[in-house]
Amino acid sequence: MLRFGTQLGRQASCTKLRVSAMPAFGKTLQLVTRKMTQQRPPVDFTTSIRTKSAKDNEKITGLGWFLLLIPATTFGLGCWQVKRKIWKEQLIEELNGQLSQPPAPLPEDLSDLSHMEYRLVKIRGRFLHDKEMRMGPRSLIRPDGVETQGGLISQRDSGNGYLIVTPFQLSDRNDIVLINRGWVSRKQVEPETRALGQPKGELELTAVVRKGEARPQFTPDHKDGKVYLYRDLTRMCAATGAAPVFLDATYDAKSAQHGPVGGQTRVTLRNDHLSYLITWFSLSAATSFLWYRQIVKRIPF
Repeated sequence: MLRFGTQLGRQASCTKLRVSAMPAFGKTLQLVTRKMTQQRPPVDFTTSIRTKSAKDNEKITGLGWFLLLIPATTFGLGCWQVKRKIWKEQLIEELNGQLSQPPAPLPEDLSDLSHMEYRLVKIRGRFLHDKEMRMGPRSLIRPDGVETQGGLISQRDSGNGYLIVTPFQLSDRNDIVLINRGWVSRKQVEPETRALGQPKGELELTAVVRKGEARPQFTPDHKDGKVYLYRDLTRMCAATGAAPVFLDATYDAKSAQHGPVGGQTRVTLRNDHLSYLITWFSLSAATSFLWYRQIVKRIPF
């Protein structure tokens, strides 16, 4: 009992010492915390996150300048098509002007005709009707220059037919050239149906110098040696023994009464530059707007 009382007395004294020491330890902890707080510099949370300034927003990167090449290039192509359109229209006007010039004599060297397309020339000789060919089908070009479109039942005979190509023996030399005599309807394709329009003797003609044609895309091969789909000068000359010269006869009201209708020459130069320049300028305007919106103003879609 005495030993148990002694132990209780020791535990009580230790508890008093701990309780009495707690205020001192708390004060010491408060002093240490206060010193650490005073020594630590204040944290500025506003400088830890970097914000973009207005100057950064105005700056255009290298990629942005590179993308500017798209509207600049399309604008340059549009300007180039404007020049091409002006040049092509002048060329067509010059070629049409050649058709109104006085006819020139046929040169001694027939190879000179390769530089005289759409020039009027005078020739004299006779037709070789036994080697006649036809080219087409083609629509009729009236003397006023208007093309008659075929296809309707009421216009089938007057708007759809063939061009009659006949070898022509020159009278002043031993050369044969090909003459596109003009247009005939389907009912007059065979020579027997237009016997009055097949002159036998020597005559003088005014014709337009033309060149051969390359085979158009998607055009099938010729059916036989008498029907041609385009001016295949190589095969036509090989079949008839003619020189590589192709001439379009001009319109003659007298011969057109019973035979082919001449004057079937058209200045066939493709002029699509207007649609091209509209396309390029439209692309330039669209890409310029997108570049300004995305690169300069930084406006998202």
